[in-house]
Amino acid sequence: MRKEKSCGAIVINEGKVLLVKQNLGHYGFPKGHMEENETEDETAVREVKEETNIDIVIDLTKKIVTSYTMPNGVFKEVVLFIATNENSALKSQESEIEGCLWLDFNEARNLLKYDNLKKILDEAEEKLK
Repeated sequence: MRKEKSCGAIVINEGKVLLVKQNLGHYGFPKGHMEENETEDETAVREVKEETNIDIVIDLTKKIVTSYTMPNGVFKEVVLFIATNENSALKSQESEIEGCLWLDFNEARNLLKYDNLKKILDEAEEKLK
């Protein structure tokens, strides 16, 4: 079985969470594949910057890991850190992202299509308490 690993962040700013709308039409958190010799947090910082143009500060003590098998049979592990942003000049990476939104947790939950993403959001909200 082929395996992939992606890392990203659940970015929080003033009680709102950042969601990105993928070109495929669904919402999620900014994330992407690890590059050779990168750590999980380095990947998360790079991917958030590439997809949204914002710089983040990661809380290494607040990490959520999930895994699933994609429709093509690839086993995917996703590591998401809870982070805050250092700037808010959102600019979507047009090749992968349709748009970016700051939403309160309930609004974000309503836009998330997949149950595993809703569960991740719930877990992140608990870690912030």
